[in-house]
Amino acid sequence: MNRVLKVALLFGLAVTVASCGTVRRALPFGLGGGDEPQATATAGDRVSVLEFEQQLAPSAALSGREFFLPGPQPATAWTQPGGNAENAVEHVAAAADFAIAWRRDIGAGSAARRQVMSPVVADNGRVFAMDGEATVTAVDSGSGSVAWTVSVKPDEAEFRRSMFSLGLGGGATGGGFGGGVAVGGGKVFISSGYRTITAVDQATGAIIWTTPVDVPVHGAPTVAGSRVYVVDVENQLFALDVNTGQQLWTYRGLPEPARIMRASSPAVTGETVIAPFSSGELVALRAATGQAVWQQVLSRTSRTSALSEIRDIAGRPVVSRGVVYAVGHSGVMSAIDVRTGQPKWQLPISGVNAPLPVGDVVYVVSKGGELTVVNRESGQVYWTRDLNEGRARQEGGVFGWWDRTVRPIWSGPLLASGRLVLTNSFGELVAFDPKTGEQTATLKLGAPVYLAPAAYNGALYVLTDEGQLISIR
Repeated sequence: MNRVLKVALLFGLAVTVASCGTVRRALPFGLGGGDEPQATATAGDRVSVLEFEQQLAPSAALSGREFFLPGPQPATAWTQPGGNAENAVEHVAAAADFAIAWRRDIGAGSAARRQVMSPVVADNGRVFAMDGEATVTAVDSGSGSVAWTVSVKPDEAEFRRSMFSLGLGGGATGGGFGGGVAVGGGKVFISSGYRTITAVDQATGAIIWTTPVDVPVHGAPTVAGSRVYVVDVENQLFALDVNTGQQLWTYRGLPEPARIMRASSPAVTGETVIAPFSSGELVALRAATGQAVWQQVLSRTSRTSALSEIRDIAGRPVVSRGVVYAVGHSGVMSAIDVRTGQPKWQLPISGVNAPLPVGDVVYVVSKGGELTVVNRESGQVYWTRDLNEGRARQEGGVFGWWDRTVRPIWSGPLLASGRLVLTNSFGELVAFDPKTGEQTATLKLGAPVYLAPAAYNGALYVLTDEGQLISIR
C-alpha cells in the first residue's frame, strides 16, 4: 500500500510540473511534449505577488504625536441607525459604569430564514428595536418596560400570493428578513424584507401608512426633513413623503447580485443625499429631485483575494465637516469632498462598518478585525491594532482533525465616555483606550452581536443576535 501511494504521489507531482512549459523536457515517459526547445530559468530575483498589493502601515511622520479628541456630550436622541442623518456622532456621554442595567427580549432572533439586522434607535424616552421577523418594539429607555409592539410581517397567504405574482415561488414568510427603523416627526419608519415601507405613530404604534415596493429592503431608512430615504436590494433608492408615503422620486444604481449580510443606510447633509450601493458605487444626489451630483466607486480588484469581487458598501457613509468617509468591502476607504465628489485621500482598507470621524482622527475597523486610527486631513495612519489578538479559537473537526480557526466579527466603533467601544460575535462589549488602542474593559453579553451599539440618555443599547435588547449604564 505504501509503495502504491508513493507511486501515485510521484505521478501526480509529475503531471502538475508538466503544466509548466519551462521544465517539460525534464519529465520522463514522454510528458515533455515532444522536441520543443528547452527553456531554462534564470537566476533573477523572486518577486512576491503580495508586493503588488498596497500595504497599510503607520506613518513615521506621526510616530509619537498626540491627536485631539473632544470631550463627551449628552446623546439626547438617536433617531437614525448612525445617530443622526449624517451618521456622524463624535463623542457621547454614555455607560460610565460599564455595567448592564437591564435586559429585554424583543422578539425572534436570527435563524436559518431570518436575521436580526436593524440597529436600534431612540427618542422621547423610548428605544425602538426590530427583531428577526419584522416586529418593532418600543421599550422605555429607563426601565426596559414595553410600551407597544407592531408587526409589518404580512399574512402568510397574502405573502405567498405576492411571491407567486413575482415569479419567486410560494416561499414562507420566514424569508422576508432585513429592514430597519428610524424616527422623525413623531413617527417611526419601518422598512422590511417583505417589500414594504411603513410609518407608525411614535406614541402608540398605530400604523399611519404603508407603501409597497417591488423588491425586499434589507437596510434601515434615513429620515431628513419631509422625506424618508430607503435603498432596496436591487440598488434602487426611494424618496418618500414622510406624511403620506407617496413616492417622490427614485434613483437606480448598477445591479449587483453579490452583497454582504449587513445593510447600509443613506446619509443626508443639507440638500444632498449620499447613497451607498452593493455595486461599490457611492452616489451624491439632490434631495429634492434625485438628480445625481457626483459618483465614486469604492472598489479595487485584489490579486490575492476573490472576496474583493464583492464590492458592497455595507457600512454607512459618514458626513463630517464637509467630507464623506466611506469604506467598501473590496478594499477602498475614501475621504471625499461632499460638494465636488473629489477624493481627499484613499486607503487600502476593506470593511463592513461605518468609520468614526472624531476630533483630529478617523477610526475604522477592517473586516479582518484591525482597528486603525487615521489622520482626518492627510489620511496618514497613527497606529493599527489587531482586535482578534488572543481571541481566535479552534472549532469543529473530528478527533482534533479538520478543525478551523474562528475569529470574532466586530461592529462599531463608538466613542463613549472616554472609551472606544465595539461589539463582537463572541458576545462581548469591549472597550479600548482611544489614544493607544489598549483594551481596558470587557462586558459579557451572553449572545453574539453583529450590530454596533447606540447611545441615548447616558446609556448604551445593544441588540443581540438572539433578539435581546440590553441597556448598559
